[in-house]
Amino acid sequence: MASSPHVPPQARRHGSALPGDCLRFRLPAVPTSAAEARRLTRQQLAEWRAPSDACDSAQLVISELVTNALRYTDSDSVGCEVRLAGSLLRVAVASGGAGPRRAPGRAADDDEGGRGLLLVCSLAQVWGVRPREAGDGHEVWAELPLSPS
Repeated sequence: MASSPHVPPQARRHGSALPGDCLRFRLPAVPTSAAEARRLTRQQLAEWRAPSDACDSAQLVISELVTNALRYTDSDSVGCEVRLAGSLLRVAVASGGAGPRRAPGRAADDDEGGRGLLLVCSLAQVWGVRPREAGDGHEVWAELPLSPS
């Protein structure tokens, strides 16, 4: 399997999809990790033969969630998960620190950022934030339809 040189060995994907059609990977907190998350997601969804619209949406969502985790937490890595769940595709990113404290706001027309969670809201059927099971940090997740509604 080809892998980006910035991904340490423990971050590489372990084999094919896990039981239940699930891909998990960990990436370092470096600027290129959002692109690597998109690449790994695209590769797995192609293997699962997911519709192209779902693949595009999942790549955008995972990119936004990884970018937010890198920008707004002090984690040294992020954990990512892409899972098939019936007619839905679940995308999740876990990092250290507290999750978002409020619902996404509206960015001004000339703002360079501030639209990531609004994009996630528009693409996902549902999304949320939950504390990680280990009690350290949080996970932001979104469920996307596998086919257009």
